[in-house]
Amino acid sequence: MLVLVVIASILIAVVTVYQYREEAEDYHRDRLERKEQNIKQNIDYVLEETTYARETEYIPLIFKEKIYEIKQIHNLELYLYDLEGSLLIKSKASFVKDSIGKCLPAYVLNALDVSSNKHFVEEFHKDGQQYQTSYSYITDKYFKPLAILNLPYIEDDGFIKKELKESLTRLAITYLLMIGIAIALAYFLSNYITRSLNEVSEKITETRLDKRNKKITVSNTPEEISTLVNAYNGMIDELESSAAQLATSEREAAWREMAKQVAHEIKNPLTPMRLTVQSFQRKFDPNDPNINEKLSEYTDTIIQQIDTMSNIASAFSNYAQMPAQKEETLDVVKITKLALDIFNEDYIYFNAAKDEITARFDRSQLIRVVNNLVKNSTQAIDSINPKNPRVDVNVFEENKDVVLTVTDNGVGVSEENKKLIFEPKFTTKSSGMGLGLAMVKNIVESFKGTISFTSEIGQKTTFTVRFPKQS
Repeated sequence: MLVLVVIASILIAVVTVYQYREEAEDYHRDRLERKEQNIKQNIDYVLEETTYARETEYIPLIFKEKIYEIKQIHNLELYLYDLEGSLLIKSKASFVKDSIGKCLPAYVLNALDVSSNKHFVEEFHKDGQQYQTSYSYITDKYFKPLAILNLPYIEDDGFIKKELKESLTRLAITYLLMIGIAIALAYFLSNYITRSLNEVSEKITETRLDKRNKKITVSNTPEEISTLVNAYNGMIDELESSAAQLATSEREAAWREMAKQVAHEIKNPLTPMRLTVQSFQRKFDPNDPNINEKLSEYTDTIIQQIDTMSNIASAFSNYAQMPAQKEETLDVVKITKLALDIFNEDYIYFNAAKDEITARFDRSQLIRVVNNLVKNSTQAIDSINPKNPRVDVNVFEENKDVVLTVTDNGVGVSEENKKLIFEPKFTTKSSGMGLGLAMVKNIVESFKGTISFTSEIGQKTTFTVRFPKQS
């Protein structure tokens, strides 16, 4: 509504300006025509009364005095030219060079010749002023051309501009008042219309899939609002039913996927174990002089595969075990140093902004986070064997958060793998379950923290863990 009022005011102002200009042009054109007709009547009267012959060469003598009288009567300068365009006489007396030429331009004579009424009007600007000048023939009573009459006319728009300014001022005041009224109406109407929608809007904004949503109860509302409320309440019922079905489906899918993964990973070491046992069964000879060496090789193979199965079971157990929500006040710097003690690599460097940085976290879970991140960094470095391997572990405070960063100059993470890095089962290594980073993410988020990373292929990778001091 406000935009329509503003657009209407602008359009009316434009139309008003255009209308005034059209009226000004019509006014000046009609005024020039009237003055031209009146001056011609005076000239005809002078020609009737003169004793000179009515010829072109006598025009200066005929109008020697009369041209000034005509100027005084009509308050307009006039110039008389012969039929060839040479100046015969003028009403403007001056001691300096006149801006009006002593000869008419050729285009003026041509325009007069081709004009059906032997009349030509020219418009031009000079010194910031708008001019009109008319050219027409003066004839005797037998319509014989005697001379060319030129009337320069200045378009004085002062009065019209004043009227235009006053009109636009009145329009501006009127439309400012209308805009004020429109704003007030828009405010009260919008409050009235949206009053019943406020509660609906709040409820819709608070609607979540992971919690129980309340239905809307309103009274004394229009039929349209009641229909909207009923539709929302129906949607809440369907949403709760769908959320329950979705949760059930997700749990079943997760267990199926987990069972499938466990079965797959356990089958991998069982196959070489089976082949080893079958081979040993076929080739077993108690009298073989090398029986002890073969038995040792056999047992080593079996033990190796059993260790693999044990590692698989531990990995799934660690991932499935939710981080304990046991919060304790601990020194992050001290715990991080303790977690790094198990690593023997001499290229791991630790740096803390302060000697002691305390936060609320679980001790064992923080050690697990540091171990996984540093282990991934060392494995990323081992995969490319750089000349100067380096892993930097930093702990510092930022605002109300504790920040832990682990940076390595290993192989890096490719663009296609960046979106999968925290997904369970995803790994780029030939061994491992791909559960480490997923477990770290699960731990950090359970303590209201975040984990992110940046990586440049073949340059460096930085994992950043951020969690509040007080969760």
